[in-house]
Amino acid sequence: MTASAAPVLPRWSLAVPPAAIVVLIVSWGRSPGAVLLPLVCLALGGAVIAAVHHAEVVAHRVGEPFGTLILAIAVTVIEVALIVTLMASGGDQAATLARDTVFAAVMITCNGVVGLALLVGALRHRVQDFSIEGSGGALAVLAALVTLCLVLPTVTISAPGGTLTPGQLAFAGVASLALYGVFVFVQTVRHRDYFLPVQSLPVQSLPVKGPEETDDEHAPLPSTRTTFLSLGLLLVCLIAVVGLAKTVSPTLESAVESAGAPLSVVGVAIALLVLLPETVAAVRAAARDRLQTSLNLALGSALASIGLTIPSLAVASIWLTGPLVLGLGPTEIVFLVLTLVVGMLTLITRRATVLQGAVHLVVFCAFLFTAFTP
Repeated sequence: MTASAAPVLPRWSLAVPPAAIVVLIVSWGRSPGAVLLPLVCLALGGAVIAAVHHAEVVAHRVGEPFGTLILAIAVTVIEVALIVTLMASGGDQAATLARDTVFAAVMITCNGVVGLALLVGALRHRVQDFSIEGSGGALAVLAALVTLCLVLPTVTISAPGGTLTPGQLAFAGVASLALYGVFVFVQTVRHRDYFLPVQSLPVQSLPVKGPEETDDEHAPLPSTRTTFLSLGLLLVCLIAVVGLAKTVSPTLESAVESAGAPLSVVGVAIALLVLLPETVAAVRAAARDRLQTSLNLALGSALASIGLTIPSLAVASIWLTGPLVLGLGPTEIVFLVLTLVVGMLTLITRRATVLQGAVHLVVFCAFLFTAFTP
């Protein structure tokens, strides 16, 4: 293939998505046993890897930040569908599932994904630069959304037990959708340059990059046909990821009950599984010295998780019979405040090192630890 030829999708990336769907069909409605469970886990891992590959193909064709936005919205739409489905069939026991999943998504993206990307990028490139205008604005929107939707229900008195009245829930849904819409407009139209990868400044004692280590911006663009094929296969992979995650969730719930852990662990596990494609994509981008892309993925996923989930739940509450508990507890509020403070202190530096990555990862590990031992 010449330098100007359009790249061709590897065969494994074409075979994995339909294979994962086949496994999903075979395992749907069944309790995976000793033979089926490893197959489901293998298909789940393959779907994650394939989703990352096809997302990168689409992102390279449409450019930043549209590529990361496509992945964030696609994952969140399917996440919302999974939450609503589980809540519709779970009754009162699933009343806190949406809150636990959304809050876990915020903790995973803002601490786990960001921390891992910062650490991997700093270990390889020592110091990485990013745009505070883009990332800082995203964090500001996230702080407003998570406070209005997850903290406010804890302190309001019109409805008991961390719930909202229909009018309050409608306001939270409209406000979430409006803020997320403004963010997308700023990210993709008004100030798109704030979210583009920043060229890192040279750091003394770092080895000079060779041609093979430079950014892949000048790689041949995929053809229109290849892009649409990757987009379709990306959606197939995401459906497989969420479907297979739901297949293993009963086994996960049984394991949680056997271990004596709280039911909120199920929401954490769902968020971990659904966010796997974005996590892998963010870490790979940081390793390629494209930290801004990693931050776009992490913060954009957190924003999409709240900005799309709350309005969807506001509409779904019309026919959902069980209660919808959104208010966070004291422990979760402490972690939220800590995450926002650490995030602000990380972003004001404009340059990331190993230290910031370690801090975020420690906060993430503390969140996981207290999820199992509250």
